Amino acid sequence: MALTIRTHITNTTHLIVNFHTSTKKTKPNPFTIPTHSLHTQCNLLLISHLLLFTIKSSLIDPDGGPLVDLIVPENERGLKKVEAESLPKVKLSKIDIEWVHVISEGWANPLKGFMREDEYLQSLHFNFLGLKDGSIVNMSLPIVLAIDDKDKEIIGSSPDVGLIGPNGDLVAILRSVQIYKHNKEERIARTWGTTAPGLPYVEEVITPAGNWLIGGDLEVLEPIKYNDGLDHYRLSPRELRKEFDKRQADAVFAFQLRNPVHNGHALLMNDTRKRLLKMGYKNPILLLHPLGGFVKADDVPLDVRMEQHSKVLEDGVLDHETTIVAIFPSPMHYAGPTEVQWHAKARINAGANFYIVGRDPAGMSHPTEKRDLYDPDHGKKVLSMAPGLERLNILPFRVAAYDTLAKKMAFFEPSRAQDFLFISGTKMRTFARNGENPPDGFMCPGGWKVLVEYYKSLQAEEAGQQSAILSA
Repeated sequence: MALTIRTHITNTTHLIVNFHTSTKKTKPNPFTIPTHSLHTQCNLLLISHLLLFTIKSSLIDPDGGPLVDLIVPENERGLKKVEAESLPKVKLSKIDIEWVHVISEGWANPLKGFMREDEYLQSLHFNFLGLKDGSIVNMSLPIVLAIDDKDKEIIGSSPDVGLIGPNGDLVAILRSVQIYKHNKEERIARTWGTTAPGLPYVEEVITPAGNWLIGGDLEVLEPIKYNDGLDHYRLSPRELRKEFDKRQADAVFAFQLRNPVHNGHALLMNDTRKRLLKMGYKNPILLLHPLGGFVKADDVPLDVRMEQHSKVLEDGVLDHETTIVAIFPSPMHYAGPTEVQWHAKARINAGANFYIVGRDPAGMSHPTEKRDLYDPDHGKKVLSMAPGLERLNILPFRVAAYDTLAKKMAFFEPSRAQDFLFISGTKMRTFARNGENPPDGFMCPGGWKVLVEYYKSLQAEEAGQQSAILSA
């Protein structure tokens, strides 16, 4: 008889120890500790000591190899800044800075800078990047930097370019640059599946952008900080992995949202954890990961959302012991099934091996017609078969709605559809804007109060602006 102990020591290594109590002669095994050995107690003590200090969580490996780290070491920054000052310069927008942040920390791993033309075309047409070993990684959104004719002329034949922020501060060096044509119509059509006017990211970023794209490898002079009181939430993939290891997570399930958390969301997240426990996982950890980059004007601002999320934890709707709240720094495209692949891929790099996906992920209403821009079921279907995402477990939402009989958010039951009330994000915002309370059990009181106070302040600000216009 033999007892086998199998435990993870690192992401890819196992320690297997067999304790043989049989008297039969067996072939010597270098991993076998005979119980009659004079050194058994010493060996067991050594193994227990090893396990005590080296057991780690079984996190999914990053896409395309080890996480990139494009931040210049502190002891080299002085010389790099002097060099950057001497180079031709390109000024970055606020959203460009968000992309520098994303790339520099490894969210787009193994991408090491803004895309050159080959990478851009692969991403735009195939939704993946091919690696040197013949494998692929999912990359459904082109991550590019646009420049205009004047920038192109200033850069000339220089192989390297300095990047400066909106306030003129040095941000990064872009190495071995390549400049190529920015075909905006093709980019828009292939990313969104439409060229209809009114797409938020297109109007904010692409339409006013230059007619050229510049790609190259990034050397970021300092970690990107926003100094908005929320930087402590902006954990990098490497920092998140350390936190998951610290908590000894054996599964990580990610939930992205750009709206306040209501009790229907919480029901889905808590139910997911129960499902993972039933599957045999011992300590699944939730990564509640709100999007922190560019969003459209009528979305709730990031600082308000983060305050609301903190109230959800304070009120015990989610368990702070098994939940990590962090900000995902990516800008939002509202590109539906194309974009949701990017959202899922980025969470692989942070260590998530499960991704919760719901109705119409990353979608929006059609900008010129009264309908959804994308089929609400296509996001989860695309994720289930997207090239390069095979390692990620996709967890589709169960539909949650307000149960008027139980007076709480519950999973929808078609057999008694008349008992359920669907409260959309628009309806929720209307309640808050009008100072009305939603049905009891829709959202925790502390979280709802945050929203009501935000809309009150917004109305006061709008009234003040209107008064100023009338008196001018």
